[in-house]
Amino acid sequence: MSAGSGQARAIAVIPARGGSKRVPRKNIRTFAGRPMIAHALRAARASGLFARIIVSTDDSEIMAVARAEGAEVPFVRPAELADDHTPTVPVIAHAIAALGVGADVPVCCIYACVPFLAADDLAAGLALLETGVAPYVFPVTPFPSPIQRALRRGADGRVAPFFPENVNVRTQDLEPAYHDAGQFYWGRAASWGAGLSIHGHAAGLVIPSWRVVDIDTVEDWERAEAMARLLLPQP
Repeated sequence: MSAGSGQARAIAVIPARGGSKRVPRKNIRTFAGRPMIAHALRAARASGLFARIIVSTDDSEIMAVARAEGAEVPFVRPAELADDHTPTVPVIAHAIAALGVGADVPVCCIYACVPFLAADDLAAGLALLETGVAPYVFPVTPFPSPIQRALRRGADGRVAPFFPENVNVRTQDLEPAYHDAGQFYWGRAASWGAGLSIHGHAAGLVIPSWRVVDIDTVEDWERAEAMARLLLPQP
């Protein structure tokens, strides 16, 4: 499936709470000339997959920015689903219940801080979901170094291998390992509503590591800005 093909019947839900602490207001902070959340909305619209693009937030300023960028904000996220420890699944399940989405409808959770999200990846993720291989689909990317050769560092600075049996194994002979790209999660409304854990019930869509950035700290933000100068059109 290519971006924009098929009927647009899926729902996108972008969770964007107002309480980010390490990078304050990161969901609407200006990035590459736009509010950060605008980049997620751009990719969602460009995919042509979504009948509705919803922002789930507890914050009035984020609501205003989201609406100005063309998203729907049809409800206020409850405070009990907007703290530092709230998992993703109940936030999306709440949105599905609030919207009255049918059980078989594909619903995509798209994180707000994903400036390099590609519309084609959203389409490929939906295509994989529709094969029925797993209840959820999300993008993964390879670890930059084999995890079987990982080192631990003691308080005195000395290092030792976590897995001594792999010290002399050639890296090309070790099984590749992947991590969650932290961009989006596809699942049918029934899967979200059932509370299924994502990582325990999912298939991974492999994407290149150079399009993956996890923005949790100011250093992460600065790295993403450097990447944006190469990857995004400049204003």
